Amino acid sequence: MESPSRSFRKSASMMISAILILSLIHTSHCFYLPGVAPEDFQKGDPLKVKVNKLTSIKTQLPYSYYSLPFCPPPKIVDSAENLGEVLRGDRIENSPYVFKMREPQMCSVLCRITLDAKAAKQFKEKIDEEYRINMILDNLPLVVPIRRQYQGTPTVYQLGYHVGLKGQYTGSKEEKYFIHNHLAFTVKYHRDPETDSARIVGFEVKPYSIKHEYEGKWSENTRLTTCDPHTKRTVVNSNTPQEVDANKEIIFTYDVEYQESDVKWASRWDAYLLMSDDQIHWFSIVNSLMIVLFLSGMVAMIMLRTLYRDISKYNELETLEEAQEETGWKLVHGDVFRPPSNSDLLCVYVGTGVQFLGMVLVTMIFAVLGFLSPSNRGGLMTAMLLLWVFMGIFAGYASSRLYKMFKGSEWKKIALRTVCLFPGIVFAIFFVLNALIWGQKSSGAVPFGTMFALVALWFGISVPLAFVGGYIGFKKPAIEDPVKTNKIPRQIPEQAWYMNPIFSILIGGILPFGAVFIELFFILTSIWLNQFYYIFGFLFLVFIILLITCAEITIVLCYFQLCSEDYLWWWRSYLTSGSSALYLFLYATFYFFTKLEITKLVSGLLYFGYMLIASYAFFVLTGTIGFYACFWFTRLIYSSVKID
Repeated sequence: MESPSRSFRKSASMMISAILILSLIHTSHCFYLPGVAPEDFQKGDPLKVKVNKLTSIKTQLPYSYYSLPFCPPPKIVDSAENLGEVLRGDRIENSPYVFKMREPQMCSVLCRITLDAKAAKQFKEKIDEEYRINMILDNLPLVVPIRRQYQGTPTVYQLGYHVGLKGQYTGSKEEKYFIHNHLAFTVKYHRDPETDSARIVGFEVKPYSIKHEYEGKWSENTRLTTCDPHTKRTVVNSNTPQEVDANKEIIFTYDVEYQESDVKWASRWDAYLLMSDDQIHWFSIVNSLMIVLFLSGMVAMIMLRTLYRDISKYNELETLEEAQEETGWKLVHGDVFRPPSNSDLLCVYVGTGVQFLGMVLVTMIFAVLGFLSPSNRGGLMTAMLLLWVFMGIFAGYASSRLYKMFKGSEWKKIALRTVCLFPGIVFAIFFVLNALIWGQKSSGAVPFGTMFALVALWFGISVPLAFVGGYIGFKKPAIEDPVKTNKIPRQIPEQAWYMNPIFSILIGGILPFGAVFIELFFILTSIWLNQFYYIFGFLFLVFIILLITCAEITIVLCYFQLCSEDYLWWWRSYLTSGSSALYLFLYATFYFFTKLEITKLVSGLLYFGYMLIASYAFFVLTGTIGFYACFWFTRLIYSSVKID
């Protein structure tokens, strides 16, 4: 838990770094981002091992490393975290581990502690909840290598090692708790033969649980009988594990081994990001492309055949009697551009969707170019927040342009609502979830100072930019309708059951969701099962397919709606593709019960709270795409019809 003054100072530094991030990116050399450039080490150079949060896929609640009574350094020092790291719950601190480059160590004693009842209970709880300890060396996360049984298959790496494990002594049925108190580190390095300097390219560990023994009374110079560098006796198994219980003595030790590697510094993340199941992603792409081709065929048929024939026939009509005999979309030309009910709210949601679309597109481009790699810890979250803030200008512009078309005059009110509605709802949910995390005393709780920084970014940058965009948009000439609107609204005939608004809206969301659901599985896995997601090339392709699918399904259903003489298309076009968010939330619910092992009520509330925010954002994004597609389509077809 951080004090308000300390978190406030940290938020101030994060604000400055947030505003300067774009210039930092431009001034970085050779595509190395700040803080992730290579560092050369000579033999004997000290290496700084840092500790990060404790994580568990069972609780989703991160905790600071020193929330458990591990061996502390003389003084605990926080590393400066960026905005994204704080929001992720990262708490990077120094550690008592002493490494020297290319100087192996055997059985170095870290410290000796005696557990009291409270400490023993804490350790048991974390072992029960399968917490993993995360460390960092030269910006590389600590991993446990798991070699597969089959030859030729690559080694799998798990982030962090378990605090301990549960088991039984031979011949006993009583379950005991054991702690991993001996760590066998392996530091892999790539050596430059010319300068003899080396760069770190791997950081691995094998954890062991061993009940250390020694002769006589404990002192700083006591030699262990279970692990002694003088007799070359090292720990190779956990046959005599260290039990966790009150009044038990635990001695923490570690080994450090150095291995030369052919892997170059630029490729050191490849093993962590290895994608062994790329065939599934290609299947996802092909599956999505089939949907796009099917919809494209339908749109092409409508545009090239039906509309061409209908427009030609309609333009050849000469008498009023013949016009009255015509049925379909042409008859509603006098009502199709009538402003919808709650038009102000529609303008707000369209503007928010434009803001979201801009943020996602630019983030994707940066990610595909490699600027947001996992080595730039917290970079993705920081970039998304900053882009959202700066895209406020496009939100204000889009909403005020549409608002003026609807004959509105209070553009300032619309600009303010646009920049406040969606973020306000998300912030309210986030605040409640953060209070739940705070109640669990988790490091994932966002400090007050960071909250203030987020609000300052929102009202200090995003709101003014939205007003600038709104002013520019409202000053432009109003978008003119291609046909005149009748003074008296036309009565809508009774619709067939399959043209019922709710039914057609729900049907419209299935295909956009179908285009992304396979990729969605991998995204959920990376978020909730603590794995890396770095296949932004695939994700970018899927995102483009999603845009096309949303646009085409909305056009097709809009055409069928207009053909049945129902001209209330404004909101329906938004909701048709936006309903895919409902399927996203349902899939997230299915994923929760089939893939996750969350048992705590608070953890479950966190999951559904965050997935509700994600689904709401997906609704705004896909709804806006569908709306603009339908907006373009209706203007195109009605501008091609001659109206006397």
